Amino acid sequence: MTRPVTDPPARPVVGGGLVLPLVTPVGPDGAVSEPCVRALIGAARSGVAALMPAISCGEGWRLSAEQWRAMVEFTVRHADGLPCLVGAQVATAAEAVERAAVAADLGADAVVVAPPMGGPASPGAVYGHFATVAAASELPVFVYNESAVSGNRIDRETLIRILRLDRVVGMKESSRSPETTRALVREAADTPVFQGWEDLMLDTPGAAGLVAPLAHLDAGLCGALLRDRSPARQAAVTAACHRYGLFGDDYVLRVKAELFRRGVIAHPGPV
Repeated sequence: MTRPVTDPPARPVVGGGLVLPLVTPVGPDGAVSEPCVRALIGAARSGVAALMPAISCGEGWRLSAEQWRAMVEFTVRHADGLPCLVGAQVATAAEAVERAAVAADLGADAVVVAPPMGGPASPGAVYGHFATVAAASELPVFVYNESAVSGNRIDRETLIRILRLDRVVGMKESSRSPETTRALVREAADTPVFQGWEDLMLDTPGAAGLVAPLAHLDAGLCGALLRDRSPARQAAVTAACHRYGLFGDDYVLRVKAELFRRGVIAHPGPV
């Protein structure tokens, strides 16, 4: 059972800036570590505008229901005023609506909805997935445009339709196509579009902000790029991403390994 949906929010949950896509710190027993979640947030707090647990950087599609709930609960508990936009990388719209209800009960501010898993699906089916969640979710919807995990590459026209849905309050745009990002920014009206790739900020000047794994390792550098979108700043951010290995398929493990080396998390392994 779901509760009645409230009216569309008057403004975005987060209008711009740097968003931290949290890794999920687990111990050898697979349990999410609350002290490590607190440390992750504390290490980057001064440089970020919002927190985004349980998306791809947090191995969101691999989390058990128990791990996902724990990660959401600990993030909200230690957010200290930062908005919490909670990932729902699940197979169906019904599952995303269920996750949104749990996240709402735990105090989250929005649900981050990825395309349906197991693609490819037709453009109509993908649009229907987001429309169903937006109509039924207890939280505002932040769209996550990705294809690496879901297997669904969404065409530009469908993305524009999704952005215009009531209760959609933002998008993490990870298509790796600057042309697509710029088109979405033009068509999005007041809905902020965030770049999902650190090295493409200069190529997408209209992006409202950045959702960046690099924020775990150098939030200050990411923030400097947002304040000064110059070629020199972009080059420094891109070089840092290469240095940490953030453009490879194993980027999550590389982020965790560096956080472990710094003593921020207690165990560097995957979920």
